[in-house]
Amino acid sequence: MSFQIPRGTQDILPGEVEKWQFVENTARDLCKRYQYKEIRTPIFEHTELFARGVGESTDIVQKEMYTFQDRKGRSITLRPEGTASTVRAFVEKKLFANPSQPTKLYYIGPMFRYERPQTGRFRQFVQFGIEALGSNDPAIDAEVISLAMNLYQTLGLKSLKLVINSLGDSESRKAHREALIAHFEPRIGEFCSDCQKRLQQNPLRILDCKKDRDHELMETAPSILEFLNEDSKLYFNKVQQYLTANGIEFEVDPGLVRGLDYYNHTAFEIMSNAEGFGAITTLCGGGRYNGLAQEIGGPETPGIGFALSIERLLAALEVEGIELPISAGVDCYIVTMGDQAKDRAVSLLNDMRNAGLVAEKDYEDKKMKAQFKAADRHQAKFVAVLGDDELANNVIAVKNMATGTQEEIALDQVISYLKQKTM
Repeated sequence: MSFQIPRGTQDILPGEVEKWQFVENTARDLCKRYQYKEIRTPIFEHTELFARGVGESTDIVQKEMYTFQDRKGRSITLRPEGTASTVRAFVEKKLFANPSQPTKLYYIGPMFRYERPQTGRFRQFVQFGIEALGSNDPAIDAEVISLAMNLYQTLGLKSLKLVINSLGDSESRKAHREALIAHFEPRIGEFCSDCQKRLQQNPLRILDCKKDRDHELMETAPSILEFLNEDSKLYFNKVQQYLTANGIEFEVDPGLVRGLDYYNHTAFEIMSNAEGFGAITTLCGGGRYNGLAQEIGGPETPGIGFALSIERLLAALEVEGIELPISAGVDCYIVTMGDQAKDRAVSLLNDMRNAGLVAEKDYEDKKMKAQFKAADRHQAKFVAVLGDDELANNVIAVKNMATGTQEEIALDQVISYLKQKTM
């Protein structure tokens, strides 16, 4: 009986996984500089958390969640996104009581959504995201956006477009909601069944519909920017001011609404403009969600964050032809000739590794020529040749694979020699 990987998932093998590690390490280093601390939450939660946190009117909750009952009949869901779980932990563990606020967190881990697999989209995918909880300062909005842009630019991406919008405060959103209902209601029968449900549940999400995007009413729909009150306008202007001060270029798009119910004030997306990237250009999305902590049982707490797909980030790097500076290969490969040399190589290899060297040897009893070929496959910087004669003289021949030069080194000095050459 043969088994195949489930549809919409992937095996990330050696040779490819190093790219993931590099991206993840870059993200971690950036978070350290911005003082975001890692949080690790369960990959499954009670279903109600996502229904309340993400929003019952969203496609994620209605169509895409992996939900099942455990042995006691409780409804459990594999996490479809990271914000709800992070805020749940923030509330449950009373992180809001820490004297230093905002609480700045990041996560890297798998998420799960049942949607049609396509290029760059999987049913199990990995997200990197950050959340800043506890500040109403528009400067933190600019910081969050800055971190996301900084990550892409640090990795070398150039074909980027940042789009921002304001969804306003509750007063502004209420006025906009009423205007949207009045605009769409007379002809809502011309829209898809999802949009017909959204009209009363969350009419803002009609603007995000992929099926009806070309309907004429979409072009003339009232803009949220027309309904911003003075406080919301001032907030949005401050965010733009801080982005400009940080040298970050952006476009204001009144049509950017984001897909989750908990957003208010700032919303943003980062897109790839690279030719050949595909129809779905969004790399990253985020925004402010001031009511989420309260919605799931915590105190009223402002928050803002973003999430991005590692898969899509890697795809963007590939389209732009960017090679990550991944250190491949080993520092030293030990080639042996003779039984005594082979035995001595076991402890020598161990000593090299304990000294911090990346080292390898043959385990298949290959001939010398085949061992050198193996050293090439391992992209060895140096090959240390140890035969019984060398062992008797307490020396080892070390070949620099880049220059072809070879030196005879005292066996008890070879590790310090290699460290000096490679570290």
